[in-house]
Amino acid sequence: MTPRATYRFQFHKDFPFASAEALLPYLDRLGISHIYASPITVAAAGSPHGYDVIDPTRINPELGGEDGFRSLAAAARARGMGVIIDIVPNHMGVAGGGNRWWNDVLMHGQASAYAPFFDIDWSSPLILPVLGDPLSKALADGQISVKRNGARAEIIVHGAHRLPIREEDQDVADTLHLPELLERQHYRLAYWRVSNDTLNWRRFFTINDLAGLRVEDEAVFEATHALYVRLYAEGLIDGVRIDHVDGLTDPIGYCRRLHARFDAIIREDGNRAYIVIEKILAANESLDPEWAVDGTSGYDFMEDVAALLHAPEGAQPLGALWAELSERSAEFAPEALQARQDILSWQFAGQFDQCVAAFGRLLASTPELEAAITMAMLRRAIARMQWVFPVYRTYGPDAPPGDAAIRDQVAQGAARFTPPGEAFVVDHILEWLAGDGPGTPALRTEAVRRFQQLSAPIAAKAIEDTAFYRYGRLLSRNDVGFDAARMSLPLQVFHQRMRERAQIFPRAMLTTATHDHKRGEDVRARLAVVSTMPERWRATVELWRHQSRSLSDGVDPADWYMLVQTLLGAWPEQGGDAAFLARVASWQEKALREAKLRSSWEYPDHAYEQRCNGLAEQLILGADGRAFRATLTSLLAEIAPAALANSLVQLALRLTLPGIPDCYQGTEFFDLSLVDPDNRRPVDYAARAAALERGDHPKLSLLADLLGLRRRHPTLFAQGDYEPLDVTGHGRDRVLAFRRTGGKARLTCIVGLRLLPLMNAEGRVDWRDTTVRIDDRSCRLADLLANAPLWYEVATTGFQG
Repeated sequence: MTPRATYRFQFHKDFPFASAEALLPYLDRLGISHIYASPITVAAAGSPHGYDVIDPTRINPELGGEDGFRSLAAAARARGMGVIIDIVPNHMGVAGGGNRWWNDVLMHGQASAYAPFFDIDWSSPLILPVLGDPLSKALADGQISVKRNGARAEIIVHGAHRLPIREEDQDVADTLHLPELLERQHYRLAYWRVSNDTLNWRRFFTINDLAGLRVEDEAVFEATHALYVRLYAEGLIDGVRIDHVDGLTDPIGYCRRLHARFDAIIREDGNRAYIVIEKILAANESLDPEWAVDGTSGYDFMEDVAALLHAPEGAQPLGALWAELSERSAEFAPEALQARQDILSWQFAGQFDQCVAAFGRLLASTPELEAAITMAMLRRAIARMQWVFPVYRTYGPDAPPGDAAIRDQVAQGAARFTPPGEAFVVDHILEWLAGDGPGTPALRTEAVRRFQQLSAPIAAKAIEDTAFYRYGRLLSRNDVGFDAARMSLPLQVFHQRMRERAQIFPRAMLTTATHDHKRGEDVRARLAVVSTMPERWRATVELWRHQSRSLSDGVDPADWYMLVQTLLGAWPEQGGDAAFLARVASWQEKALREAKLRSSWEYPDHAYEQRCNGLAEQLILGADGRAFRATLTSLLAEIAPAALANSLVQLALRLTLPGIPDCYQGTEFFDLSLVDPDNRRPVDYAARAAALERGDHPKLSLLADLLGLRRRHPTLFAQGDYEPLDVTGHGRDRVLAFRRTGGKARLTCIVGLRLLPLMNAEGRVDWRDTTVRIDDRSCRLADLLANAPLWYEVATTGFQG
């Protein structure tokens, strides 16, 4: 069954399948066609998200097991609804001793049947960075011991890590000197701080608890996907969302293989598997149809709509204000470059060394190049290419044509940093990335794989998890998949992207909120108003600096500025309270540590973090923050009509543009969440169900109305084209108008954008002479948008798309 609209649930032990099943009547009434589930397979005990899968062959008993899932799927099917699941092919959780495949590798080493499942360099024993101190101190302090679990002996670290002992050592484990016993194992215990530099297996980003899988191996693919194929064949799921596809060796080949497996299954209901991928697309990057998927899971759409809501006139003055406060660059590019350099050096040194070594082996197989290129030259070239890589990765010899343009950008970017006379080294590496060049095929493949599986995590950790927490021009432009260098998206560019969406990926997912977003969709919508009022904002910020100067002692002005933006964006309707303070303090901890400037996860500066928390407490609750709160409350009231307009327009576009809209759990109400875990808080569904019945919540009512249209006119929304409408007059740059025709129906939709400059004191928009051309009529915006920031209409008079 083709999805019409999905609803994302984050499953965990406190929200199992039964909880979702109980909500099916509400979702059906709302107009949802498919549950979109977070990973359902067995994850680490108590996992709050499910991405630390320890057994992909079984459904998680903490969620209700296979019986619970079958019950949910059957109940959904009885209502004409379906299920899509999130799958995790790139990695597995390996902490806590629950992963039997990983345990087998630890016990048997390279001889384990599961050793080929993981991306391990077996030239030395497997490094396990689980110690809180260097090994000698850990031994001296008694942090490591041997205990028996039944008949089997295990190595216990900190009382938490239970590690298997080789079969050959089971009978002597109790008598051997502990250092000697450790030396005989297939792994080496190590101090956790050395993992970035010495780890000899691929992990997920910088997380030592997640080990990379070699899903390109047919046996690994079959073992890790048998459950998903069976669930699809039995009609229990209708499709999948593929997590972190760019972490795989061959993402395109993987997607084609999975598509073929599902396509080979003929279902009685005629379903064609729905497959979307979690992929971050760069500013000018597009997904090629050769991927054989329905599109992305929606980060690119979230970026396009967010950028559309921001005003271009805010870019320069807000950049100048940021530069004055932070004493750093007004532009994002220098921040991104520094973050890439830092992350490559600090957190991926071990993986970088392995990449360089792989190219070194390739050099050694080509004597003519080995004589011209030293290992130091190779290291410099690879590093500089990683600094400037414009996308997550390339895709090798079978990649779409866009790879060539990417390689050209890399060559140009690296030239700025390459030592004189060494540009030819970059050229040779790019040739190998294209699938050409000298050397044996096996060595070329391995070197290219190492490069591609390094560039993707470097991009993610450097941009999203570092630079986005360092750069604060306007925080609503810093989110997953966003281009923080760009403040706004021109109308004509947006129109073109929607045309392409309708033509190429009409089934791609449309989302504006996810389990990974840094700020809720309505936080971003509220902050976007700031881009339309840069001078008014500057005056407010200067007043706030004065009002909070005595409270901000010892807090970097950049961190102060990010805090006040966050307070503006996320300030609750009922005002600040202790619960809100706790949420902000949690955000501060993550923001400061991810930025890695004044604190970090590896070496937290608790004193500085407490100063920042103290500032937040005073601004939110303290007596000395009253003046700030009064000014904040006044500003919120002033921008409320424009912020509400942004929220409703953002929602309307998600529900009317080409693609499959997704509703993230709870966002039927205004979503003022911050970064995880705040965006995964429990949802009050009783309140939402009651509001749906009453029809008195502006966002929920609009959502229900548009989902109802999608239910009544499925062909229009599934297959309809996209045609921009002409807008003229005073407000032409602040209107998006389009028409979609499909089957025997036609949708006309008009929304106002960046409206604050056109609003009077009462929040009414002065459209003056603005008109839109609909058929042969010139329609006044003052009439169409007299009482709301959007207008839409579906006509069914025999149109044929």
